[in-house]
Amino acid sequence: MGLQPGGDPDGLGEDPRLGDVVLDGRVVVFFPEPLRNSYQLEQWLGPLTALHERHGVVVLTQDSRTTAHLRRVTGLPVLCVAWTATMEQLLERSSVAVALYVSHHPRNFQFLRWPEVAHVHLGHGDSDKAVSASNQLKAYDRVFVAGQAGADRVLETLMWFDADRLVHVGRPGLERLPARQRPAGAPVTVLYAPTWEGAQQSMSYGSVQSHGVPLVRSLLAAGYRVVYRPHPRTGANRADVRTADAALRAVFAEEEVAGTGSVVDTGPSAQEAFADADVLVTDVSSLAVEWLSTGRPLVVTVPAESGAVVGPSRLLDAVPRLPADNAASAGDLVRRCLTDDRERDARAALVEHYLGGADPEAALARFLDACDTVIRERDALQARLAPVDR
Repeated sequence: MGLQPGGDPDGLGEDPRLGDVVLDGRVVVFFPEPLRNSYQLEQWLGPLTALHERHGVVVLTQDSRTTAHLRRVTGLPVLCVAWTATMEQLLERSSVAVALYVSHHPRNFQFLRWPEVAHVHLGHGDSDKAVSASNQLKAYDRVFVAGQAGADRVLETLMWFDADRLVHVGRPGLERLPARQRPAGAPVTVLYAPTWEGAQQSMSYGSVQSHGVPLVRSLLAAGYRVVYRPHPRTGANRADVRTADAALRAVFAEEEVAGTGSVVDTGPSAQEAFADADVLVTDVSSLAVEWLSTGRPLVVTVPAESGAVVGPSRLLDAVPRLPADNAASAGDLVRRCLTDDRERDARAALVEHYLGGADPEAALARFLDACDTVIRERDALQARLAPVDR
């Protein structure tokens, strides 16, 4: 009925059926997010499946809709647990060593309470958004970062953060994309993939309302095929952004625009959208970072909200920026990027800095090895500690 607050899980757990369940594995992924945020975990499903083969992984959710969806898209065991008492009993009966987290949901603290478990924050993409250096990271025993950019961002922003908590693992969920093979005579494809509007003014990086329609109209007028890929949370917090998104989608419904092959892409895989694009126009977001590995031109918008926090960024210094006032000239800027890609070398130099390299197999190996190390060190520490009398 739409009565549940958008950021809250429905809390319809399976607790009565979990009374004698033993978690078969050493790793728990705690994911209390509602369905709309399932994309945060889905980008980790490949690496988590590999980790499951090595140590056993179970996903604990707190939303019945999220649970049903995840059971459709992964073979990992998924349990919906609403009560803290149930979580405690599951841990008492099992040999869980590590808990992984991919978001900053306040309910993470329900599971962070157990000191006998090693708590590791993964995040859901490296970006220059201010939230990437949240003070909440201090709650975790380890914070996995993709490259040196992620580490620098944390160490240069947070006070009294212990640098030895940071572990470099790359981005194991990214795919190795082949070189772009556009059919002869096919139009250049520009992927416009803005982020959402954010939950507060400091996180207002989204460009749908400020740039969207004039930006897309300009790209179409320049003769480009345009793919609009809205963020899953677009319009979640603001009615005006929902209206702007609807207006933008209406452009793609026009017969003349549809005839160019331009579409709205709401599919689950950003990597598939990357594979079919020649240029990316996006906002300050993790997509800007992940696109670096393609080697193709990149344009990043300038947030229109004056309160949006944009700190020092080697990536933003290395790519063309598009203010809202210039949205109607996006076609000209993209044409320049395609004919004179003067930023190519600067972008290439950032792949290692932001992503820890462009080899997904190497990143997966680092991620698995890092999890091995956390489990081994946790077990050694627990063996030296006296049992906790609860």
